[in-house]
Amino acid sequence: MKYLLPLVFGFIISIAAHAQFTVRVIVTEVATQKGDDLYIAGDFNKWNPGDYNFKMKVFGPTRKLYVFKDIPAGEFTFKITRGSWEKVETAANGSDLENHVIEVSGDTSVAYSIAGWKDNFPDKPKPNTASANVQVLDTAFLMPQLNRSRKIWVYLPASYTALKGKTYPVIYMQDAQNLFNEQTAPFGEWGVDECLDSLQKQLNKEYIIVGIDNGGEKRTNEYNPYDNEKYGKGEGSAYVDFIVQTLKPFIDKRFRTQKDVAHTTVAGSSMGGLIALYAVVKYPDVFGSAGVFSPSLWLAPRIFEDVQKTVFKTNHQFFLYAGGKESDDMIPDLRHLENLLKANKLNEITTIEAPLGQHNEKYWRMYFDDFYRSLKM
Repeated sequence: MKYLLPLVFGFIISIAAHAQFTVRVIVTEVATQKGDDLYIAGDFNKWNPGDYNFKMKVFGPTRKLYVFKDIPAGEFTFKITRGSWEKVETAANGSDLENHVIEVSGDTSVAYSIAGWKDNFPDKPKPNTASANVQVLDTAFLMPQLNRSRKIWVYLPASYTALKGKTYPVIYMQDAQNLFNEQTAPFGEWGVDECLDSLQKQLNKEYIIVGIDNGGEKRTNEYNPYDNEKYGKGEGSAYVDFIVQTLKPFIDKRFRTQKDVAHTTVAGSSMGGLIALYAVVKYPDVFGSAGVFSPSLWLAPRIFEDVQKTVFKTNHQFFLYAGGKESDDMIPDLRHLENLLKANKLNEITTIEAPLGQHNEKYWRMYFDDFYRSLKM
């Protein structure tokens, strides 16, 4: 019997690791608009602030309740609204709140009182923080592969105008709303332009950055290469085709770029990190490097198989980042990806695991510097 104990113990651990739990979210008190319906938004519903399926139920004279079932262990993140982001919860003085974060390790009940709502306080306009080197190339650039259009941003190095004969490598980045300008960034900006304004002087290494706005409610589909039972059809393959077949040729014609694979990079975070990785997998002869920040690998496990099958015929660079305060799967998934990429001896991999790193722009901004330094022109 003693020989069976390790097997039984391992089986119990395996069950615990994959267990799913019930999370009860209770609102005990609301400062104003007490009779309005309340909703919960998070990754589970693509951050839809007015999703009827996640409307809280009346619970006693004043309380409201929503019960989540089958929630896996790990970090569970959400916000509470009255049906739109204009009516999201705030502090008593109207200032924005961080997302609610619950560390799920068993059945859990959490209670909140809501001190204020965004629409109770007049909006203070956010400052325009984009540097002089940032321009909007087009507010409605056609994406024929997806039959829609998108806003495209471009950052040009400070030397671009003066050095007429110089050509530049290019980084294609996702979620451009959050890259350059606090005014367009709902969750804070990366500050890519300010970072590059400083780093390019220090390192004598200059890149053009092309930022592609995300598609809002279509973001999850556009950044997922594979169909998903919960989130629907994956449009990631067509999205990457757009970058390679439509956007890159336009950029190469319009600007003085270095067009070859060694000087073309793709980068993104979360779902954007997933699609950046997939772009290199689908087009290893176009993208020579990738910045993969906190990638949503859990949503697309097929990516591991595709990485394993990809033949990298030349040296490719991968910058991989994950935070210790993200989901329980984030770092193990990133390590698995790292090992698959290392199987090809030509690949150069830089991996950062930040113990306190969270799944947000604050931390991606913090480590963009390391990503940029890792790139070899």
